[in-house]
Amino acid sequence: MSYYRLSAVLIAISCFILIGCQETSPEAEPQGFAGLGKNAAAFAEANASTPLSFPQDHGPHPDYRIEWWYLTANLEDAQGEPLGLQWTLFRQALTPPDERPDPTPWATDQVWMAHMGVSQGESHVAAERFARSHSQKASGQAGVKAVPFQAWIDDWILESPPDANFEDFTLSAYSGEDADRFGYELTLSAQGPLIWHGENGFNTKTVDGQGSRYYSQPYLQITGRVTLNGESREVSGKGWLDREWSSQLLAPEQTGWDWFSLHLTDGRKLMAYRLRGGGEEGGDYVFGHLLSADGQTELIGPDSVTLTPLETQVVAGRDIPTGWSLTLPDADMQLVVEARHPNRWMPTSVPYWEGDVVVRQAETQESIGVGYLEMTGY
Repeated sequence: MSYYRLSAVLIAISCFILIGCQETSPEAEPQGFAGLGKNAAAFAEANASTPLSFPQDHGPHPDYRIEWWYLTANLEDAQGEPLGLQWTLFRQALTPPDERPDPTPWATDQVWMAHMGVSQGESHVAAERFARSHSQKASGQAGVKAVPFQAWIDDWILESPPDANFEDFTLSAYSGEDADRFGYELTLSAQGPLIWHGENGFNTKTVDGQGSRYYSQPYLQITGRVTLNGESREVSGKGWLDREWSSQLLAPEQTGWDWFSLHLTDGRKLMAYRLRGGGEEGGDYVFGHLLSADGQTELIGPDSVTLTPLETQVVAGRDIPTGWSLTLPDADMQLVVEARHPNRWMPTSVPYWEGDVVVRQAETQESIGVGYLEMTGY
């Protein structure tokens, strides 16, 4: 099967299985954003019964339905101009563990999808790739290994040296040809600990208990080169790497999320999200994690954080909130988070908005940080 035919097949698979966007009748049960609230009783259940275990949990978990390795970065070039990028590798199990096919050459039980994006000023470019694999094979067009860590799809590769212990990485990803070529070659180094979100690394996302295993490395320092608009430039800055897996990430009524990862100038980090639906009495479900510069953590419950849209702009025909109020009363924090530019729409199989943001102190409008914002379901 040619690469192009395989890509077409995988796009169709991703639309009808991975993405969950098949046609449904008005009477069909809701399945949450992108099918992430679909019942997955035949797959492994994410819960807090056991703590995370490393290095094994850096690798794939094929008994769970969905999983991703997700990097965002806030960088500057040599002239001090801000630049943002993201790279994500998604894994989707096609069949439950008890129904897995034998690992013959064409047998497939896992589908992979990857996204990359680069943004600066008015420029924003994105690319997407698909692949397939069998969970009992450690090599192929796409996959992840825990030791030494390596996550790849074709020649897009995030990896660590054998003795790096998930602390040092290189990332290489390019797309396009000639003048349209864009991408990056980066070196990443962790300057702080891994952060577990929730009890034993289980992060609840609804009042009914659905959630995911979730940890982050938010203390990455990054150097390297980025190619954009026919120009290659040296860059440096901060990165945030997320790891998450589950079988039913959301409740069926949850239609999307607004997710913030922020680097504050005093060294603190802040992760906060609003899941639209799934909260008390049908409201939104809100969660946050405030991290000190040395890795001490403070969980932020629904009563201790508010996320309120301040401004919307029309992007790709949709009303997208590009300005936000984020308040943490217990930490005496009142922030305004603003997109650097509204043109950060990812025109991928599952379209969404993702881009770099500026963080300001609400009262003084002083710039006190940078970060990334992902918004789905709009």
